Amino acid sequence: MSNTTRTLARRAGLVAAAVSAALLLAACGGGSGDGGHEGHAAPSASASASGGVSAGAHNAKDVAFAQGMIPHHRQALEMARLAAERGSSAQVKDLAARIEKAQDPEIRTMSGWLRAWGEDVPQDGGGSDMPGMEHHASHSGASGMAEMPGMMGEQDMAELQKASGKDFDRLFLTMMVEHHKGALEMAKAEQAKGAYGPAKKTAGDIVTGQSAEIAEMNGLLS
Repeated sequence: MSNTTRTLARRAGLVAAAVSAALLLAACGGGSGDGGHEGHAAPSASASASGGVSAGAHNAKDVAFAQGMIPHHRQALEMARLAAERGSSAQVKDLAARIEKAQDPEIRTMSGWLRAWGEDVPQDGGGSDMPGMEHHASHSGASGMAEMPGMMGEQDMAELQKASGKDFDRLFLTMMVEHHKGALEMAKAEQAKGAYGPAKKTAGDIVTGQSAEIAEMNGLLS
């Protein structure tokens, strides 16, 4: 009986030790799994949040760029539409059509940014497709548009509106070169100081496209 009792006791001890070891390993494995999952998820969530903020960030320069470039583009469209009516050169009319095709969508895009940011969108003169001379004069006086690089004044626009034929072509090209140079100045400032990726890309497109058009117009003038 004594030997039998000792044998049973040893067996019971071995079983208890094995069970304890199994429970310990299970506990360690579970803790490691949970900890590993949490450690992997946190950086992923953090990166996602960081990426979202970066993609949507904009600053005051982005707002100023859009609010300034919209009326600047609108004046270019007005000049381009006059070329279709009063110009004599097919090259000038083709250039004017390309200017309108490029800048009209940019106006819509920049207006969308401003609405999304909760900022004011510059008015276009009561919804008219082609703002009148009175609008340009009043808008310039009210918000400093007359000081915007390359913007034509009321007298300049009135002179262009009265011209026709070759005189119009020469005046249009001369004025549009200056107008484009002003746009380049504004776009380069956005490239240097803006924060919103799409705005900086649009500024780059303006620099590339209008630089080429300036060279083209200077060629036509000479």
